[in-house]
Amino acid sequence: MEASFWHERWEQNQIAFHGHVPNPLLLANFKLLSLPKGARVFVPLCGKSLDVHWLLSNDYRVVGAELSKIATEQLFAELDVKPTITATGKNSRWSADSIDIFVGDIFGLFRGDLGPIEAIYDRAALVAFPEGMRSRYAAHLMEITNRAPQLLICFEYDQRRVDGPPFSVGADEVARHYQASYDCELLATAEVAGGLRSQCPATETVWLLKRREVRS
Repeated sequence: MEASFWHERWEQNQIAFHGHVPNPLLLANFKLLSLPKGARVFVPLCGKSLDVHWLLSNDYRVVGAELSKIATEQLFAELDVKPTITATGKNSRWSADSIDIFVGDIFGLFRGDLGPIEAIYDRAALVAFPEGMRSRYAAHLMEITNRAPQLLICFEYDQRRVDGPPFSVGADEVARHYQASYDCELLATAEVAGGLRSQCPATETVWLLKRREVRS
């Protein structure tokens, strides 16, 4: 989607995509990443997600990427912390204890900006991009995180009945983007209560992507 689409959503407070509780699939499956406390977890397109609050409350460090300054301001306000803001290339870095959010275009982020990342939690990023951008996003994500393992949440639904975002991303597409670099395991599925925007049935899927080591 164009950046203006998301800026407009936040400016007009049209954020039905914002969950009011941490995602149950995160709570049930995050332990499978086997991370030590203090690990740095990258959350692309994080918004002001309560998943960020949950990660911090469980002693993980969060590195986020978010296009909207409004979303980032609200996130820090709801965390009740005041960030230090510095310029980083074309983006800005909002930092406080255990959290760094890069505000701007995720494609303007590089591995040197992020520093070491031990895992990725992608709830809202892959499914936010239209089909023509998802390959680019997946490749960029792997590059800037050095192929860190992922917990990936997707939606599946009949896109002929309603269009995204969030877009429908099925097993074949997950494999197409990630199977060359990861072992991809479908962990669980859950029906979306009320369907997608109350217009058609939808399923949430959660994947564990573990880095595939290259054998000589």
